[in-house]
Amino acid sequence: MATIDRQTTTLALAHALSAAERGLPVFPLSATKLPALRSPHHGERPPVHCRGECGLPGHGVHDATTDPAAVRALFAAAPRATGYGIACGRTPHRLIGIDLDIDTAHDNDSVGALQQLALQHLFTIPPTVTVLTPSGGRHLWLTGPADTTVPNSAGRLAPGIDVRGAGGYLVGPGSVTAHGRYRLAPGTAHLTPAPCPRPLLRLLTPPPRRPTGPATGSANTPEAPGRRGEGLIQFVLAAHEGQRNTRLFWAACRAYEHGFGDALADALTTAAIRTGLTEQEARAAIASAERLTRGRGD
Repeated sequence: MATIDRQTTTLALAHALSAAERGLPVFPLSATKLPALRSPHHGERPPVHCRGECGLPGHGVHDATTDPAAVRALFAAAPRATGYGIACGRTPHRLIGIDLDIDTAHDNDSVGALQQLALQHLFTIPPTVTVLTPSGGRHLWLTGPADTTVPNSAGRLAPGIDVRGAGGYLVGPGSVTAHGRYRLAPGTAHLTPAPCPRPLLRLLTPPPRRPTGPATGSANTPEAPGRRGEGLIQFVLAAHEGQRNTRLFWAACRAYEHGFGDALADALTTAAIRTGLTEQEARAAIASAERLTRGRGD
């Protein structure tokens, strides 16, 4: 098993170096698709806002680099890495990932949903790099303009469609996870990421938040939670064992996407504790949701 692990890590490093040569910032991933390097801030009370300013590796997507020597150093520090992540939203490509999930249990047709959006908003997805996932889904690679920041989102565009933008990452082709290997779709290996169609780009970029008005706060005050916040809390409270983290993370993502994540964080934490999570687990999940939805790619 140790030999296989070393071979897998060696192959992952080779794929990562190849991606870095094409200008794609990379960092090592474990078989769980999470960053392979442990955070140097492990054990500190979340949220932790360091993005690598401390000078140590272990900051996930913020470790991503195109420097071959730095890539090798990251993998040397992560001997059990089985894959690599590609940072989205970073120059020169400013990659945007459209993650089309396959969810037969809930009858979600993400491919059909994207096609319906294309018909409604008059755009077509150009031929582009496409990565097939072990679960049967696919990642479409697109590029964005320098003057537009695309945020991360989960299911906002349509059920089963996640978006990876600034501060997010995609699992690179050639990576091996606990569920299988990520690989390039036939016929796309020679392609470069295509520019994101303008109508789709508008859908991916939420409009500026509207002022709340004098009755509820100043123009810079985030939207109040209101009934939606109560609904998210009830959603977390209804979680059964095995879905507590997932429900909390989903609810926190929705809260941050709508501008009241910070205002709802304590209430979500309390609800999660009532379902059986520890406070540290709950706050870590909420902090992860904040990083995902408020990603600040360079």
